[in-house]
Amino acid sequence: MREILRNKIIAVCENKIEKKGTNVGLSFYAFFANKNDEPALLMEAAQWWIMTHKLDHFEKAVKIKALVESEYSISCNT
Repeated sequence: MREILRNKIIAVCENKIEKKGTNVGLSFYAFFANKNDEPALLMEAAQWWIMTHKLDHFEKAVKIKALVESEYSISCNT
């Protein structure tokens, strides 16, 4: 996953958690505007969410944030 997408996911998750609490759910569409202005990034997020991790349509923001952070820390340590 590209750094720009990791940063975007973490920022959106943190924002949603701050505004709505730790029980808030989201889909990978939450990381994008309602227009198709970043199709390659959207497809990368969809691939990661659906094919790589087989996540449900809605997942808790805390779960997604932790998953991205754990993958990033693992890849940085290798």
